[in-house]
Amino acid sequence: MTSAHGIPCSLVIPAYNEEHRIVPLFETITGFGGELIVVCDGTDRTAGIVEGIAAKRPDLAIRCLRFDHRLGKGGGVIEGLKAAQAPLVGFLDADGSTKIGEMMRLFSATAAADGAIGSRWVDGSKLTVRQSLLRRLESRGFNLLIRVLFGLSYNDTQCGAKVFRKTAIDAVLPSMISRGFEFDVELLWRLKNAGYSVIEVPIEWQNKGDSRVEKRDMIRMLSGLLKVRFSRV
Repeated sequence: MTSAHGIPCSLVIPAYNEEHRIVPLFETITGFGGELIVVCDGTDRTAGIVEGIAAKRPDLAIRCLRFDHRLGKGGGVIEGLKAAQAPLVGFLDADGSTKIGEMMRLFSATAAADGAIGSRWVDGSKLTVRQSLLRRLESRGFNLLIRVLFGLSYNDTQCGAKVFRKTAIDAVLPSMISRGFEFDVELLWRLKNAGYSVIEVPIEWQNKGDSRVEKRDMIRMLSGLLKVRFSRV
Protein backbone atom coordinates (compact mmCIF):
# COMPACT_ATOMS: atom_id res chain seq x y z
CA MET A 1 0.00 0.00 0.00
CA THR A 2 2.31 2.73 -1.25
CA SER A 3 2.09 6.22 -2.67
CA ALA A 4 4.47 8.17 -4.84
CA HIS A 5 8.13 7.37 -4.13
CA GLY A 6 7.07 4.04 -2.62
CA ILE A 7 6.01 5.51 0.74
CA PRO A 8 2.95 3.77 2.29
CA CYS A 9 -0.12 5.98 2.53
CA SER A 10 -3.71 5.90 3.74
CA LEU A 11 -6.50 8.05 2.32
CA VAL A 12 -9.64 8.74 4.38
CA ILE A 13 -12.99 9.36 2.66
CA PRO A 14 -15.76 10.59 5.00
CA ALA A 15 -19.01 9.26 3.50
CA TYR A 16 -22.15 10.38 5.28
CA ASN A 17 -25.17 9.22 3.22
CA GLU A 18 -23.18 9.08 -0.02
CA GLU A 19 -24.95 6.14 -1.69
CA HIS A 20 -25.49 8.15 -4.88
CA ARG A 21 -21.94 9.48 -5.20
CA ILE A 22 -19.69 6.75 -3.83
CA VAL A 23 -19.86 4.49 -6.91
CA PRO A 24 -18.94 7.27 -9.37
CA LEU A 25 -16.09 8.25 -7.05
CA PHE A 26 -14.57 4.77 -7.02
CA GLU A 27 -14.99 4.49 -10.78
CA THR A 28 -12.46 7.34 -11.07
CA ILE A 29 -9.92 5.70 -8.73
CA THR A 30 -7.37 3.58 -10.56
CA GLY A 31 -3.69 2.95 -10.03
CA PHE A 32 -3.76 3.93 -6.36
CA GLY A 33 -1.47 1.72 -4.31
CA GLY A 34 -2.43 3.09 -0.91
CA GLU A 35 -5.18 2.17 1.52
CA LEU A 36 -8.63 3.74 1.14
CA ILE A 37 -10.52 4.11 4.44
CA VAL A 38 -14.19 4.95 3.94
CA VAL A 39 -15.96 6.20 7.08
CA CYS A 40 -19.71 5.51 6.94
CA ASP A 41 -21.82 7.11 9.67
CA GLY A 42 -25.11 7.65 7.88
CA THR A 43 -28.47 5.94 7.55
CA ASP A 44 -28.45 4.93 3.88
CA ARG A 45 -26.78 2.09 1.93
CA THR A 46 -23.33 3.65 1.63
CA ALA A 47 -21.50 1.12 3.82
CA GLY A 48 -22.96 -1.88 1.99
CA ILE A 49 -22.11 -0.34 -1.37
CA VAL A 50 -18.52 0.31 -0.29
CA GLU A 51 -18.14 -3.27 0.94
CA GLY A 52 -19.50 -4.49 -2.39
CA ILE A 53 -16.99 -2.34 -4.27
CA ALA A 54 -14.19 -3.69 -2.09
CA ALA A 55 -15.16 -7.27 -2.99
CA LYS A 56 -15.16 -6.47 -6.72
CA ARG A 57 -12.00 -4.34 -6.81
CA PRO A 58 -8.98 -6.47 -5.83
CA ASP A 59 -6.80 -3.74 -7.35
CA LEU A 60 -7.73 -1.44 -4.46
CA ALA A 61 -7.20 -1.85 -0.71
CA ILE A 62 -10.51 -0.63 0.71
CA ARG A 63 -11.56 -0.57 4.35
CA CYS A 64 -15.06 0.40 5.41
CA LEU A 65 -15.57 1.76 8.94
CA ARG A 66 -19.21 1.61 10.05
CA PHE A 67 -20.69 3.82 12.78
CA ASP A 68 -24.27 3.77 14.01
CA HIS A 69 -24.31 7.46 14.92
CA ARG A 70 -23.50 10.73 13.17
CA LEU A 71 -19.87 11.73 13.64
CA GLY A 72 -19.86 15.02 11.75
CA LYS A 73 -17.49 15.75 8.85
CA GLY A 74 -14.55 16.35 11.15
CA GLY A 75 -15.47 13.45 13.40
CA GLY A 76 -15.50 11.10 10.44
CA VAL A 77 -12.08 12.26 9.28
CA ILE A 78 -10.71 11.89 12.80
CA GLU A 79 -11.88 8.28 13.09
CA GLY A 80 -10.35 7.50 9.72
CA LEU A 81 -7.04 9.13 10.63
CA LYS A 82 -6.96 7.21 13.91
CA ALA A 83 -7.43 3.94 12.02
CA ALA A 84 -4.75 4.77 9.44
CA GLN A 85 -1.34 3.24 10.05
CA ALA A 86 0.69 4.40 7.05
CA PRO A 87 3.46 7.04 7.39
CA LEU A 88 1.48 9.35 5.09
CA VAL A 89 -2.23 10.03 5.60
CA GLY A 90 -4.77 12.24 3.91
CA PHE A 91 -8.44 12.82 3.26
CA LEU A 92 -10.67 13.88 0.38
CA ASP A 93 -14.36 14.55 -0.12
CA ALA A 94 -16.62 11.82 -1.47
CA ASP A 95 -18.13 14.10 -4.12
CA GLY A 96 -15.30 13.47 -6.57
CA SER A 97 -14.35 17.14 -6.92
CA THR A 98 -10.69 16.15 -6.55
CA LYS A 99 -9.23 13.36 -8.69
CA ILE A 100 -6.90 10.70 -7.28
CA GLY A 101 -4.04 12.00 -9.42
CA GLU A 102 -4.23 15.31 -7.58
CA MET A 103 -4.06 13.50 -4.25
CA MET A 104 -0.93 11.70 -5.45
CA ARG A 105 0.64 15.09 -6.23
CA LEU A 106 -0.13 16.21 -2.68
CA PHE A 107 1.41 13.06 -1.22
CA SER A 108 4.55 13.74 -3.26
CA ALA A 109 4.69 17.29 -1.86
CA THR A 110 5.19 15.95 1.66
CA ALA A 111 8.79 15.27 0.69
CA ALA A 112 9.37 18.98 1.41
CA ALA A 113 6.94 19.55 4.30
CA ASP A 114 4.92 17.90 7.05
CA GLY A 115 1.71 18.42 5.11
CA ALA A 116 0.28 19.64 1.82
CA ILE A 117 -3.18 21.06 1.23
CA GLY A 118 -4.92 21.57 -2.08
CA SER A 119 -5.85 25.16 -2.85
CA ARG A 120 -8.33 26.55 -5.34
CA TRP A 121 -7.17 30.12 -4.79
CA VAL A 122 -3.45 30.18 -5.62
CA ASP A 123 -1.68 30.66 -8.94
CA GLY A 124 -1.62 27.46 -10.94
CA SER A 125 -4.94 26.09 -9.69
CA LYS A 126 -7.43 24.92 -12.28
CA LEU A 127 -11.17 25.07 -11.62
CA THR A 128 -12.83 23.10 -14.39
CA VAL A 129 -16.30 23.85 -13.01
CA ARG A 130 -16.54 26.89 -10.77
CA GLN A 131 -18.78 27.52 -7.78
CA SER A 132 -21.53 30.12 -7.97
CA LEU A 133 -20.59 33.76 -7.37
CA LEU A 134 -22.34 33.67 -3.98
CA ARG A 135 -20.34 30.60 -2.90
CA ARG A 136 -17.11 32.26 -3.99
CA LEU A 137 -17.93 35.43 -2.06
CA GLU A 138 -18.79 33.37 1.01
CA SER A 139 -15.51 31.49 0.65
CA ARG A 140 -13.45 34.69 0.45
CA GLY A 141 -15.26 36.19 3.44
CA PHE A 142 -14.70 33.01 5.45
CA ASN A 143 -11.02 33.02 4.53
CA LEU A 144 -10.63 36.60 5.75
CA LEU A 145 -12.25 35.65 9.05
CA ILE A 146 -9.84 32.72 9.45
CA ARG A 147 -6.86 34.98 8.85
CA VAL A 148 -8.05 37.41 11.52
CA LEU A 149 -9.03 34.80 14.14
CA PHE A 150 -6.25 32.24 13.69
CA GLY A 151 -3.44 34.03 11.91
CA LEU A 152 -3.39 31.39 9.17
CA SER A 153 -1.97 32.63 5.87
CA TYR A 154 -3.57 29.96 3.66
CA ASN A 155 -5.76 31.07 0.78
CA ASP A 156 -8.00 28.01 1.00
CA THR A 157 -8.52 26.07 4.24
CA GLN A 158 -11.71 24.31 3.13
CA CYS A 159 -10.69 22.42 -0.01
CA GLY A 160 -11.36 18.78 0.80
CA ALA A 161 -7.94 17.52 -0.30
CA LYS A 162 -5.24 17.38 2.35
CA VAL A 163 -2.33 15.07 3.21
CA PHE A 164 0.10 14.93 6.12
CA ARG A 165 2.84 12.93 7.73
CA LYS A 166 1.21 10.61 10.25
CA THR A 167 3.63 11.73 12.98
CA ALA A 168 2.30 15.29 12.68
CA ILE A 169 -1.32 14.13 12.79
CA ASP A 170 -0.72 11.91 15.81
CA ALA A 171 0.86 14.86 17.64
CA VAL A 172 -2.18 17.14 17.37
CA LEU A 173 -5.18 14.81 17.06
CA PRO A 174 -5.62 14.34 20.82
CA SER A 175 -6.12 18.10 21.21
CA MET A 176 -8.77 18.42 18.50
CA ILE A 177 -12.23 19.45 19.67
CA SER A 178 -13.92 20.16 16.31
CA ARG A 179 -16.20 17.55 14.80
CA GLY A 180 -17.95 19.64 12.14
CA PHE A 181 -16.92 21.46 8.97
CA GLU A 182 -14.62 23.75 10.99
CA PHE A 183 -12.33 20.76 11.56
CA ASP A 184 -9.93 21.74 8.75
CA VAL A 185 -9.21 25.14 10.27
CA GLU A 186 -8.52 23.77 13.73
CA LEU A 187 -6.26 21.05 12.33
CA LEU A 188 -4.14 23.55 10.38
CA TRP A 189 -4.03 25.91 13.37
CA ARG A 190 -2.87 23.22 15.79
CA LEU A 191 -0.26 21.97 13.34
CA LYS A 192 1.06 25.51 12.95
CA ASN A 193 1.19 26.05 16.72
CA ALA A 194 3.02 22.73 17.14
CA GLY A 195 5.71 23.86 14.70
CA TYR A 196 4.81 21.67 11.72
CA SER A 197 5.13 22.93 8.16
CA VAL A 198 2.14 22.67 5.84
CA ILE A 199 2.36 24.00 2.30
CA GLU A 200 -0.42 25.10 -0.04
CA VAL A 201 -0.44 23.46 -3.47
CA PRO A 202 -2.48 24.56 -6.52
CA ILE A 203 -5.01 21.93 -7.44
CA GLU A 204 -7.33 20.95 -10.25
CA TRP A 205 -10.83 20.98 -8.80
CA GLN A 206 -14.34 20.59 -10.15
CA ASN A 207 -17.44 21.88 -8.38
CA LYS A 208 -19.98 19.07 -8.15
CA GLY A 209 -22.85 21.33 -7.14
CA ASP A 210 -24.35 19.15 -4.41
CA SER A 211 -22.66 20.86 -1.49
CA ARG A 212 -23.43 19.40 1.94
CA VAL A 213 -22.63 22.73 3.65
CA GLU A 214 -25.91 24.53 4.36
CA LYS A 215 -26.57 27.91 5.98
CA ARG A 216 -27.14 26.32 9.38
CA ASP A 217 -23.82 24.50 9.02
CA MET A 218 -22.08 27.83 8.43
CA ILE A 219 -23.55 29.16 11.66
CA ARG A 220 -22.34 26.06 13.49
CA MET A 221 -18.93 26.49 11.87
CA LEU A 222 -18.64 30.05 13.17
CA SER A 223 -19.70 28.99 16.64
CA GLY A 224 -17.28 26.06 16.56
CA LEU A 225 -14.41 28.24 15.39
CA LEU A 226 -14.96 30.73 18.21
CA LYS A 227 -15.00 27.83 20.67
CA VAL A 228 -11.73 26.50 19.26
CA ARG A 229 -10.01 29.87 19.19
CA PHE A 230 -10.88 30.87 22.73
CA SER A 231 -10.79 27.45 24.34
CA ARG A 232 -8.12 26.76 26.95
CA VAL A 233 -7.54 23.27 25.51
